[in-house]
Amino acid sequence: MSLSPVNPVLDQVTRRITDRSQPGRAAYLARIRDAAVRGPARGQLACANLAHGFAASGPADKTALRSSRMPNVAIVSAYNDMLSAHQPFETYPAQLKAAVAQAGAIAQFAGGVPAMCDGITQGRDGMQLSLFSRDVIAMSAAIALSHDMFDAALMLGVCDKIVPGLLIGSLSFGHLPTIFVPAGPMTSGISNTEKSRVRQLHAEGKVTRETLLEAEAASYHSAGTCTFYGTANSNQLLMEVLGLHLPGASFVNPGTPLREALTAAAGRRAAGITWAGEEFTPIGEVVDEKAIVNACVALLATGGSTNHTLHLVAIAAAAGITLTWDDLSDLSAVVPQLAKIYPNGSADVNHFHAAGGLAFTIRTLLDAGLLHEDVKTVAGPGLRRYTAEPKLVAGGVEWIEGPAESLDTDVLRSAEDPFAPDGGLRILRGNLGVSVIKTSAVKPEHRVVTAPARVFDDQADFLLAFQEGTLTGDLVAVIRYQGPSANGMPELHKLTPALSSLQDRGQKVAIVTDGRMSGASGKVPAAIHMTPEAADGGPIARVQDGDLITVDGEAGIVELHVHAADLAARPVTGRALTDDEWSGTGRDLFAVFRRQVGPADKGASVFPTHTAPPAPAHVDNTPIDSILIEEHA
Repeated sequence: MSLSPVNPVLDQVTRRITDRSQPGRAAYLARIRDAAVRGPARGQLACANLAHGFAASGPADKTALRSSRMPNVAIVSAYNDMLSAHQPFETYPAQLKAAVAQAGAIAQFAGGVPAMCDGITQGRDGMQLSLFSRDVIAMSAAIALSHDMFDAALMLGVCDKIVPGLLIGSLSFGHLPTIFVPAGPMTSGISNTEKSRVRQLHAEGKVTRETLLEAEAASYHSAGTCTFYGTANSNQLLMEVLGLHLPGASFVNPGTPLREALTAAAGRRAAGITWAGEEFTPIGEVVDEKAIVNACVALLATGGSTNHTLHLVAIAAAAGITLTWDDLSDLSAVVPQLAKIYPNGSADVNHFHAAGGLAFTIRTLLDAGLLHEDVKTVAGPGLRRYTAEPKLVAGGVEWIEGPAESLDTDVLRSAEDPFAPDGGLRILRGNLGVSVIKTSAVKPEHRVVTAPARVFDDQADFLLAFQEGTLTGDLVAVIRYQGPSANGMPELHKLTPALSSLQDRGQKVAIVTDGRMSGASGKVPAAIHMTPEAADGGPIARVQDGDLITVDGEAGIVELHVHAADLAARPVTGRALTDDEWSGTGRDLFAVFRRQVGPADKGASVFPTHTAPPAPAHVDNTPIDSILIEEHA
């Protein structure tokens, strides 16, 4: 079958990224190819090193590990039993080891990584560690893989910073084939519309805390990922479109026979794509420029989490690729909005999956020329494989052709009949800097706001003003000193019910902040991730109460109506917390991160990923699998 012609803008953006990234990407590929030609990793270890590596193994595993003939697969997990999304991973290692063994390889549990939940830490000091946890997870994954014992990896993670961190860490071992293994979403509970209604009533003081808790418990009610389309479920969609999940694995509920069959299939497949087989598929070659563009398109088409305007930039950089917000903005102009999943609609991810889910989404985007089909994946060459759906059969799982049409056009539509002609995320520019807005969650009549600023240096001060009833009239809430350098860029989703209440009273309301509002950004226009941030002396630090600000989600503008000379003459007001103040709840341990972190539009990373080493004079484009075939002939 011939490939569908690629949209000209998609092609142009991809070429631009490829050209811009050439030095860093060439250096990255040279590095992982150098690592790959060493053959079975543990075969390079001295006897004492290797003995340490299998000392605790059983007799059969010791025999296998003493030999260099059998691939060894690392298992790295974000398991804990407090977080619903990660609780199912408790039983995965044993199941994966058995599946890997069936495929003629061996597996060891290489290490665990931390997993924190933004839903639990909302509005708490611990939230100020959330974004930094991504890079801690990347480092933890790298430590797990650092023993040179492994020939492939299985990464177990689901939520917000965990999957991006695991992927960044995996890419630092880009010569290893790597499959991401999801746990799936919990079944649907109370409707998202009802949950939001109760939250807003509680913010207005009209229902009790007990009523609110009952509504929340009816929504977050069992093991599995939260069912709204926030960062966790955006993660799953992106891993599948990047070709790092098995097809259709993302949104199968935990504890079901199909979920168990997919987990076992992931273990078998990991064993099958090592150097020992004929389908060697290193993750560093899967995540290339075309794959990154595919991820951007899928995020835009489904109105995914704004957090990925940070994470995708950081992930790309880990693979030697330079992605910018301009790339996302240009793609957004031609990528239609295909899905309405809460907070962009009333449906949850289970409804999206039932309507045709990723199999249909990928199919319609491929047919419209809005995805690159010619990419590597862990399932084999070509993204068209991901238009198939897994079905349970005797002895495991098989893939059949997915739906050619949406089964519920209120939730999911084709590229020929979208909900909107452009993507659900946009980049805003103006004299305040550059920021991100999630337009798909905002009704058209609310997307343009010009109003006086109300300035706050802490979200708690805004909430107090709301409770005291002083937020009257139209307003643009400026919540500053919430960027990476100021306090770790905590999520400000706790502001959404109050802002929504003001809007429902008939006030024109928007928010401008250098902080985050996550994949759960709500119905109020929010110019978030503002860079340069206040702590770095950005213009947002010079805004004063009463200044007129325009937030225009249609035209892509965020503008402070103050003359440039007058603005420049103003002093910086407010301030970030000092190190002495930014302490307690573990924050003092992360002070070095706050000093090291880069800006939001560069991924808010503590890693120096944007200073790539010079590329070699001669770039060797030979695929790693060819090198290994020659090495082990």
